Amino acid sequence: MDSTKKTTGPHITVNNLTMAYGDFIIQKNLNFKVRQGDIFIIMGGSGCGKSTLLRHLVGLKEPAKGEVRYHGTSYWTAELQVQEEIRKQFGVLFQSGALWSSMTLAENVALPLEEYTELKKNDIREIVSLKLALVGLKGFEDYYPSEISGGMQKRAGLARAMALDPEILFFDEPSAGLDPISSRLLDDLILELRDSLGSTVVIVTHELASIFAIGNNSVFLDTDTKTMIAEGDPNMLRENSTDPKVQNFLKRGKA
Repeated sequence: MDSTKKTTGPHITVNNLTMAYGDFIIQKNLNFKVRQGDIFIIMGGSGCGKSTLLRHLVGLKEPAKGEVRYHGTSYWTAELQVQEEIRKQFGVLFQSGALWSSMTLAENVALPLEEYTELKKNDIREIVSLKLALVGLKGFEDYYPSEISGGMQKRAGLARAMALDPEILFFDEPSAGLDPISSRLLDDLILELRDSLGSTVVIVTHELASIFAIGNNSVFLDTDTKTMIAEGDPNMLRENSTDPKVQNFLKRGKA
């Protein structure tokens, strides 16, 4: 999988995906592509299955039907070793930040490096300091999550997600619980990291400011029909979509 960055095809391809819990279908017939370098938004109303789709993409839940391909490799039919290699390309930031409260920020960020590499402690320490500096937390290595703000916790979680220089960053509601200023700063940081690292970014969010500020591709999941009803640049969908559900979602609060 080391050569995947040279591939010109879609980074992620979802084919005929059906998500279900037992006999209860969450979403069906999902077909979309995420290009290399996209900031791809998974959007839709509450309960439509946005976070469930993210779990399918990161390998936490197997589809009831269909496939997820990474640079052409079908994840769920691949051998376990290949699946593990694909997962090593992922960095994931969950909604809560998911930091270990009993560990310092440096110890939290070091976890993936200790787990998946054979780097020496001094090398890990240098990388951890660099990642924290990238997200504006230089000098906070020895702080515990309870000693910093919610926005700083999100940035620390982002530093940990970047620890292994992932090809793809997955975020679940990264702005949840943040004030507008902290949310915008996080959006700016995501753009900077995408541009500097060349990563592909997949984000679950309902925050319109973030969707329009950073998203250049998207899929819209509908609760009623249990399938996708729109895809493409969110700004273009806002201007050109004729679907009333998409319009109502993207023009909330607008006269």
